[in-house]
Amino acid sequence: MSFIIQVKSPRETEQLAMRLAGLLQPRDIVTLEGDLGAGKTTFTKGLAKGLGIERTVNSPTFTILKQYEGTLQLNHFDVYRLENSDEDIGFDELFAEEAVSVIEWAQFIEDYLPGERLGIIIRRLSEEGREVEFQPRGARYENLCRELMR
Repeated sequence: MSFIIQVKSPRETEQLAMRLAGLLQPRDIVTLEGDLGAGKTTFTKGLAKGLGIERTVNSPTFTILKQYEGTLQLNHFDVYRLENSDEDIGFDELFAEEAVSVIEWAQFIEDYLPGERLGIIIRRLSEEGREVEFQPRGARYENLCRELMR
């Protein structure tokens, strides 16, 4: 089962993510997939705003993880550099924290991800237009998506 929303601009992408942020709970896992420039970091910036985070959010490409404090803590992973690596940086402990975890390029750490999570794929439709596909894994995330689509 999946849910698809089309957005026409980076601003709409952020607004969609802000709405999602209002439904997230501690220990929720959100994975983001999409080509370079598809809008993964834009989506994460919207999530951060929705979680009351005021710091500038950017992709943690070189550090793998950045943590932000808001109404909920946000663990923002960019695991692109872990492709073809067996390195475990303590994912189990990080995912168990009272935080929301957002993981860009999650396919590179598939073996470390919990079975239940919200997968999001962002596809470029035009210069600014995107298709955002939500792929819930587990009843919690299916209900979350139904609520988001209202």
